[in-house]
Parts: sequence; C-alpha cells; structure tokens
Amino acid sequence: MLRHLRRSIVLALCLAALCGLGYPLLVTGVATALFPVQARGSLGPNGSTLIGQAWQGPQWFHGRPDPYTPMASGAANLGPRSRVLAAQVAARLAAWHRLGVTPTAELVLGSGSGLDPDISPRSAYVQVAMVARARHLPVGAVRRLVQSQVQGPELGFLGEPVVNVLQVNERLARLR
Repeated sequence: MLRHLRRSIVLALCLAALCGLGYPLLVTGVATALFPVQARGSLGPNGSTLIGQAWQGPQWFHGRPDPYTPMASGAANLGPRSRVLAAQVAARLAAWHRLGVTPTAELVLGSGSGLDPDISPRSAYVQVAMVARARHLPVGAVRRLVQSQVQGPELGFLGEPVVNVLQVNERLARLR
C-alpha cells in the first residue's frame, strides 16, 4: 500500500512540474520566438493599448466614458428607460458642449466591457478642433495626425476602422 502511495505522489509531482512549469515555459518560448511583439504584451510607458484609460482636459483625445477599472470590467446594465443612464448622458452631453464638441453616441455611452481602448474615426475627428485649440496647433495638423492613426478592419474585413486613443495621444504629445 505504501509503495502505491509513493508512486502516486511521485507521479503527481512529475506531472505538476511538467504541466505547471515545463509546458508554460515551452509555450512562452515558442510564442516569444515566433511572435515577439504580441508575446511582450501591450503595456508601455503611458499605459496599455488594449485597455482604455481616462484622459483629462481638452488637450487630449478622449475615449468612451468608461470607468477604466480592470477589476470592475463589465457593462453598467442600465436600460434605455433608466433615469440614471439618462442623467449620465445629459451630463456628458453638457460637458462635451462646454468644450465646443458635438459628440458622437460612443463618446457619451459606455462600452460593454468598460475597458474599450478604441474609438471610431468619426469620434476622433469631432474632437480635432477642441484638441487643436487647446494645444495651439493647426487644425489640419491634428486632423492629419488622426488620419495617420486610423487602423483598418482586422484582416481587411473584420470589424470597423478604429483609432486607439492611447496611441493617438502619444503621437499628439510628440507633435509640436
């Protein structure tokens, strides 16, 4: 009986080492060799290109009005008849109008995940005049910056074109 128990423990430890250490190290090594950019992840000095973040002030492009807290990922589940949602949308519209922007729907409504890092090109273009004015830049230069940051659909046909808010703001910071 003790012999069988010892074999079981040795086998469990060997499988734990193989599946818990060996396989993950092998997969990470192969991924790093074949796809180095993707394997390193999306975290840079100013944030992640895969997780949206809040931007303060008219000198930056803004994403969707999400909480951007990865621990609380998910929709607010407020329906079209929700008074809370109506009040939030009214407050967001008023804030955009004070900045001189007529926002698109996605700039006043949150995303399903609460972490969306991208906006449509249209949502970026409606912010161009605000950003240009706040940074004392020509509108044409800021418009060209947005145009250079439009990413087409995945594989050329999956989804819609998008603008990554972090990437456009990083390029904007270098524009002088």
